[in-house]
Amino acid sequence: MPRSVPDAAMAAAATRASGRFAGRTGVVLLSGGLDSATAAAWARDAGLRLVALSIDYGQRHRVELDAARAVARSLGIAEHIVLGVDLSAFGGSALTDAGIAVPHGRSAAEIGVGIPVTYVPARNTVFLALALALAEARDASCIVLGINAVDYSGYPDCRPEYLEAFARMAALATRAGVGGRPCEFLAPLVDLSKESIIRLGLALGLDYGLTTSCYDPAAHGRPCGDCDSCRIRSEGFAAAGVADPRLDPSRPL
Repeated sequence: MPRSVPDAAMAAAATRASGRFAGRTGVVLLSGGLDSATAAAWARDAGLRLVALSIDYGQRHRVELDAARAVARSLGIAEHIVLGVDLSAFGGSALTDAGIAVPHGRSAAEIGVGIPVTYVPARNTVFLALALALAEARDASCIVLGINAVDYSGYPDCRPEYLEAFARMAALATRAGVGGRPCEFLAPLVDLSKESIIRLGLALGLDYGLTTSCYDPAAHGRPCGDCDSCRIRSEGFAAAGVADPRLDPSRPL
């Protein structure tokens, strides 16, 4: 069911945590998409010393890894690990199996029903487990991720209850957790609309032209404009009243 969405401008402003986590180290999961980039910008503003982790999981939209590198550079993240974990060996998703077509032209109503074929089996669980291992290795006290339960495509691993359950497991399964220092999981965007997320990122100085959201981009990286993710992104920028810099034809990708 849709979650209640507060006024976009107010929600974006209220989400900022300027300096709140100064002196702490955090791992940020950075996909190269709009949400993860905004979460990373939020974390930097909050004062965290960031270690970025991106996963090369055999995704067809591999341009997002280049986007993740560009975002990490723009935010001044000194350590950025791109780790290969080939989930295409399992298949089961339009994002990892070339034999499954990426949906195009679906309406907002259609996007909001069911779990789509772009869901990658247990992807966030795999990613969070890797981020948790990195956090322990770097003595990081928190993990930052850009999951969102408002304008999302029905993925079960983007819900607050999922993240809460993972945090409970992490407290039981790690040396830090059993030692009384459980890792904190920060999902600053979880209750924000896409419009609010974009407003937040712009207020933080994030260059959204570096990010990509498309599930089925052209070989040169130009977004298709018609997959579920492109449609959600387009509606967010329209609601925020700003142009999407990723679509600027004069800008190299």
